[in-house]
Amino acid sequence: MKARYLLIMVLAGALLGVAGIAWTGKPHFVGTVTATLLEDGSLRVCFKEAGLGNNQNIDYKVSATASATYQCVNNAGNCPQAANKRKVTGEVSAEATFNSGQNGQISQCLTIQGPPEVDPFCPGGQTETLAQVTYSGITITDQTNNITANARPATLSQTLFVCP
Repeated sequence: MKARYLLIMVLAGALLGVAGIAWTGKPHFVGTVTATLLEDGSLRVCFKEAGLGNNQNIDYKVSATASATYQCVNNAGNCPQAANKRKVTGEVSAEATFNSGQNGQISQCLTIQGPPEVDPFCPGGQTETLAQVTYSGITITDQTNNITANARPATLSQTLFVCP
């Protein structure tokens, strides 16, 4: 009788151990992936992912479509009378590798360093200045486990410079 009881306890413990291993082996994003704009027009995406296992290096990629409007501005900080503006749209991204540590989780932020650059187009004595930026389709991908999550809000827009 004791042997049977001991066998049942060993099997139950083994099943619980397997369930625990299966749980830690199921990577998933926790809560909302948040996107915010920084003062310089860069995009910051913050996230938490769990179920990674201990001390795992995980590769991440944040991506979005960015549209930016650049305005010609003279050395005095004024805009010329001509409507010297240029709009550029393109895919932007940032990548990083983080370690899950002892708890099998990663809570981090990645920053896309601004929208696509524009080729110089302003005449002498003027510089191309980022006036407005919009990011849409903002996602983060755990490239190691092939899991993607959408950031909230899905689209962000900011005016950085208005002609005086």
